[in-house]
Amino acid sequence: MTGKPLTADGEPSTGAEPAGAEAPGQGGTAPGAPARGRPRWALLFSVAAVVVALDQLTKWWAVETLDTRTIHLVWTLQLRLTLNHGSAFSLADGRGALISLLALVIVAVLLRSGRYAIRPGMAVAIGLVLGGAVGNLLDRGFRPGSGFLGGGVVDFIDFQWWPVFNLADSAIVTGAILLFMASWREDDPGGRRPT
Repeated sequence: MTGKPLTADGEPSTGAEPAGAEAPGQGGTAPGAPARGRPRWALLFSVAAVVVALDQLTKWWAVETLDTRTIHLVWTLQLRLTLNHGSAFSLADGRGALISLLALVIVAVLLRSGRYAIRPGMAVAIGLVLGGAVGNLLDRGFRPGSGFLGGGVVDFIDFQWWPVFNLADSAIVTGAILLFMASWREDDPGGRRPT
């Protein structure tokens, strides 16, 4: 007798398990299964809060400083105060209430989409768009205007050949571009350009 335990076939056991074997009940991740992670809510809301804070601070400065003057900076860039009752970049003037309702829907969709923001880039992108949307909604809700959510959004960055905009508009556009890039990377995890 060797004293070694026997296998189910009656052969002496070597004590070594086949490569890749798992103990019963441990269960591994199936090959090819997508990686799971936790949503990065803290990062998402931190980015959104910073955007809202900077947006409102710059708008406060613009209202206080640019009410009676225009500041010329470089080339065609100037800082000129305007109140926008339309959509982003001073478009769709006079449809502020409709744009505001659309913005509320976008905010709700972004909050729902936040649960998929398991990568930092996705969380930052959603946070930028969310912060920009909330920043402009605050203007519509609390600044002078007519009707429900009809307040004027403060715009002051003027290239003179592009619609006047603000920091919230910039955050929305930047976040949208980052969202597109993040979605593209998700669809092509190897980083190869689709053919």
